[in-house]
Amino acid sequence: MAQRTPTSCQLNAAARPARPAAWHHGGRASRAAALPPTTVPQSQPQSRRASSRADAAAAAAAAARGSGPSGQTAASGGAATPPPGHPAGVPGEGRPRRRAGRALGRGLLVVLFGLASCGAGAYASWRALSSRGMGFYSDAESLERFAPGEGEGEGDAQARQVEQAINAHPLVAELRRRGERGEVVESRPHMKMPRAYRARSLTGGALAGPGRVPVPAYAWVEPGGRSLVSVVFVGDDLCGHPGLVHGGFLATMLDEGLARCCFGALPHGVGVTANLTVDYRAPVPAGSYLVLRAETTRAEGRKAWVKGRIESLPAGGEAPVLYAEATALFVSPKFAAMLPKLA
Repeated sequence: MAQRTPTSCQLNAAARPARPAAWHHGGRASRAAALPPTTVPQSQPQSRRASSRADAAAAAAAAARGSGPSGQTAASGGAATPPPGHPAGVPGEGRPRRRAGRALGRGLLVVLFGLASCGAGAYASWRALSSRGMGFYSDAESLERFAPGEGEGEGDAQARQVEQAINAHPLVAELRRRGERGEVVESRPHMKMPRAYRARSLTGGALAGPGRVPVPAYAWVEPGGRSLVSVVFVGDDLCGHPGLVHGGFLATMLDEGLARCCFGALPHGVGVTANLTVDYRAPVPAGSYLVLRAETTRAEGRKAWVKGRIESLPAGGEAPVLYAEATALFVSPKFAAMLPKLA
């Protein structure tokens, strides 16, 4: 019996490896599942390989159409796929932040506009008051704004006598020589206030006048708020015990005098009392000429520490009598730029 020669199809079938079991069960198992991910079987039909290449080309074209500037690919439904290393964002999550930023910017603009309007209004009001003689006066102007009355009344006579005694005292003459050399600046602090303001001031209004403080005090201040010397006369109507000046009046003198001393060392030339300690050394007779001396011991930022004392105005080369000593802390408020300068 003649032996049959195998055909080429039979030879190929014999050389072909056995199919995995996954190819047979149900006919639905993927052939690629049984092969390495990167291996493409050589026996794959031409039509299937062409279809795979077409699908890959279509996917690449779709990716090119949907990619943005950052290389992200648009997925189905319009959502963008974030680049590697970035968490997937929630659509619209940045909108509240943008709205909050815009609202904050508008709020800051409103605040700045309000501050500018307040500053412009304050400056205009100040200019209007100054043009009508209601603004605060300079040091030189304050020296010319008081003159004792020419009347024959007791108050006018006392004022003239006190004014002459102060101007003739050797200490005052020495201080004025220092002023000519530019070492100190002379003024009458209460006369720097406009009349309407002074009428509502405790020391410049309520405590001023015949029997109390008949003439405004003189003051000599060293530039930069380093030191101060003030001379004043206290009448008979500011007593606590009969014939003795009230201790509260002396504390008020120290409060104002020490503050005025350090104004030049504080921002905007304004300070308020944070602490005042007074030690009384001797009673003050009513109807006395007094000297207040103050010195700024330290200044840091908006704070200044000052010490001072009240003593008698000596006559005939006598040693002064120490009546009271004080230390104080003054702070320039944050709104000091809006306050009038009282020094």
